[in-house]
Amino acid sequence: MAKSLYSKEIPPACKYCQNGTPAPATDEILCRRKGVVPPDGYCRRYRYDILKRTPNAAPPLPAFTDEDFSLEP
Repeated sequence: MAKSLYSKEIPPACKYCQNGTPAPATDEILCRRKGVVPPDGYCRRYRYDILKRTPNAAPPLPAFTDEDFSLEP
């Protein structure tokens, strides 16, 4: 079964928080509540923002041959 985008298995991180904004030219996060914070940290004001998360890449499709599409036994 596929994971939901709102799953509890997604660990909280400031880079996914509604209150955080990526700092230009660094990997730090600018938080409205706490100031400059690391991207993997979080606080009690953490609120998940689905639009900040980039999904994992899809697995490659298998290669098919012409025999896979023929109806002859």
